[in-house]
Amino acid sequence: MSANVPEASPARMLSGECLCGHVQYCVEDRFVYALNCHCSQCRKATGSAFKPFAGIERTKLSLTKGQEALLLFGDEHGHDVHCQCCGSLLYSVVRNGEYVHVTLGTLTDEPSIRPTAHIFVGSKAPWYTITDELPQHEEFD
Repeated sequence: MSANVPEASPARMLSGECLCGHVQYCVEDRFVYALNCHCSQCRKATGSAFKPFAGIERTKLSLTKGQEALLLFGDEHGHDVHCQCCGSLLYSVVRNGEYVHVTLGTLTDEPSIRPTAHIFVGSKAPWYTITDELPQHEEFD
């Protein structure tokens, strides 16, 4: 007699794109974590007070349009992926190239995950006040 093990259901796919639409991607809606990063690098990359992002295994994100329009900042194990036409930061390759941090603002579909904390608040912009009740971490452990 064999056990009746349900098959994993296929992941819902989310679409995302840059401001000008030259670069488009799809990603599984199976993010492992989501955070708001206040580090100086994320602030500079986004031009904002913080970067809301969701992390997922790199293999679960695929470019669907605009490979030729990518601008990479960094190296093969860790880099930011921008559109070279409009400059939008789409995602960051992190954790030795195994994960991506998808910028939530570039998703055109709504993800099921929400940020659960603020990280690197020890270096946040002094002109910005965090007003929600999410946990705040000086760094990222």
